[in-house]
Amino acid sequence: MKNYFAITAFVLSLVSCSNKQAEQTSSEEEKTVSTNTSSTTSCPYLTQDEKGNVVMSWVKEINDSIAFVCYALSQDKGISFGEPVEIKATKDVHPHGENLPKLLFKPSGEIIVIWGVNNANPKSKYSGLVYYSQSFDEGKTWANPIALVKDTSAYDQRYFDMELLPNGEAMVIWLDNRGEKEKEGSTLFCAVTNGKTGFLNEKAIGETCCPCCRTDLFVDSKGTIHASYRDIINDSIRDMVQLVSSDNGSTFSQPIRISADNWVINGCPHTGPTVTENNAGLHFAWYTMGGGEGVFYCKSSDFGKTFSKRDIVSSNPSAKHPQIAALPNGNVVIVWDESVKKGEKVNAWIGLQVRNSKGKIISSKFVSSDDAFSEFAVLKVIDENNILVVYNQRINGRKSISHKTVALNN
Repeated sequence: MKNYFAITAFVLSLVSCSNKQAEQTSSEEEKTVSTNTSSTTSCPYLTQDEKGNVVMSWVKEINDSIAFVCYALSQDKGISFGEPVEIKATKDVHPHGENLPKLLFKPSGEIIVIWGVNNANPKSKYSGLVYYSQSFDEGKTWANPIALVKDTSAYDQRYFDMELLPNGEAMVIWLDNRGEKEKEGSTLFCAVTNGKTGFLNEKAIGETCCPCCRTDLFVDSKGTIHASYRDIINDSIRDMVQLVSSDNGSTFSQPIRISADNWVINGCPHTGPTVTENNAGLHFAWYTMGGGEGVFYCKSSDFGKTFSKRDIVSSNPSAKHPQIAALPNGNVVIVWDESVKKGEKVNAWIGLQVRNSKGKIISSKFVSSDDAFSEFAVLKVIDENNILVVYNQRINGRKSISHKTVALNN
């Protein structure tokens, strides 16, 4: 039976509390952005336009072979969203929570959308390709899809991330089947835009990457680029690492392990790392089963040279897919999904944890109902007391794109 998803968004008031145990929050009235009984929605993503307005995107599935990337703009900090824009150029998008489509708004006014498609072949039935399209008229029209990789020997590109560079150009990283080493794993590639010409000058920057976990590209306040991914170390260990570039991507460091979890697994966990920054440095969250199981957190006060001892976020073995962001006051917020049993049924809900600038836990709670199956949360900071959280949700075949607000200081 086909799964149906709803995308539910929350604006949450982050109130400090001394209780470090997770508490369930009550469900509140939802507002629907759009609904269509003949389609389904999934793969939410949050970004902002060149004016700082919140932008939410998602995949609208018409049937098993036709789907589009859609997006909507909010001019009131995520409380409401305008009419959805359907990007026809993305009609072959393959919905995937770890490989979700993304939008980027350049200061020049250009918008880039990037997405993955299926490319099953004799070498790998799970292979995919990456395409992108550009708009130069505020999303009114979109260029024909462009293959991110032109090399015909490359049959698998997936798990990409895209970020704006300090010079106003965009960088993309992705996992690719091409590589010089005869070892298991993918190769991490990057490419950068040059004006309106799209992504150019692709190059390999890391090898032996776990081939089925998303990557994370982050640019810190100093303009340093951090590319994080799950590495395959010594042919068997699958731990999180990052590469660093201080010259706008011209060169990258050797991989630096975020945490020595020493997780030995012959498989792909399908859950990647996440990075943010505040005035105390960089902060990371990830999933592992090495030396403990669940979602973990650590920080780096020297911008990626050394890392603190990891700290548990959720020890639920099913806790996965963390996302992290920093608030204006320096606090750090982490969201993730984990299973929850409701009667005889196993659902999933979204956890949310607030830590102070030094990484100490302030509060933890769940922000979705245990009556539904909710996963792949993403978040956007609104101000020091509010964030916007969006996630996939499945409940009794219901599908919608919804959001809600929680009044501050109630």
